[in-house]
Amino acid sequence: MRIFCGLGNPGAKYAANRHNIGFMALDHIAQDHSFSPWRARFQGLVSEGLLAGEKVVLLKPQTFMNLSGQSVGEALRFYKLQPDDLTVFHDELDLPPGKLRLKQGGGHAGHNGLRSIHGHIGETYGRVRMGIGHPGHKDAVAAFVLHDFAKVDAKWLDPLLAALSQSAAHLAKGDGGRFQTAVALLMAPPKPPPKPPSAPKAPKTLTVSAPPAAVADLPAAQAAPDLTGADDTRSVLQKLRDRFRADG
Repeated sequence: MRIFCGLGNPGAKYAANRHNIGFMALDHIAQDHSFSPWRARFQGLVSEGLLAGEKVVLLKPQTFMNLSGQSVGEALRFYKLQPDDLTVFHDELDLPPGKLRLKQGGGHAGHNGLRSIHGHIGETYGRVRMGIGHPGHKDAVAAFVLHDFAKVDAKWLDPLLAALSQSAAHLAKGDGGRFQTAVALLMAPPKPPPKPPSAPKAPKTLTVSAPPAAVADLPAAQAAPDLTGADDTRSVLQKLRDRFRADG
């Protein structure tokens, strides 16, 4: 059995905030995998279901972000689970929008929800860090995380939440590596292999028709047999007479 906890702030005012991406992730899992209706428990909202045959409890603390540890600690104690059985889904300023990283244990990096959980159960629990980007200056962080996602963010936010939900069964079975790989492939599926180059077309053969030879009737003199060779037995006068006749 495992607990998936999404971090956020309760109420419609905060529902679309960047800080509430953890709540959004759990809502997708509950809907996509036909979990039970949400009900109030452990100072939060709880939904239960199965992922790859493993029982999973989804928990959305309703204590506001800074007191999330109260709800998480109560749930762990009730189910007699250890921090290693908990995975927390939260926003991450230090990752680009749409990027996801899985981490086991470690510090809270100034995240108030994680800070509260650290104070109640320690730091050995798992985290799914979902990148939302950074406003560029630390003084702008509070306003940035407590504002709604921009419309343009839907281009990466919707695919990320869908991929996370589709891959959640790996996380429920404790296979974090396959979970991360599955999300990455769904977010950026491999490109199809390039098509083999087509065979070059044979060059066209140009057929040039030779113009018909000019055929003309030759003058009778040119058509007459050549009698100027060695076999010519005519006298000089006969040759001159025959030549004048031909010219005339």
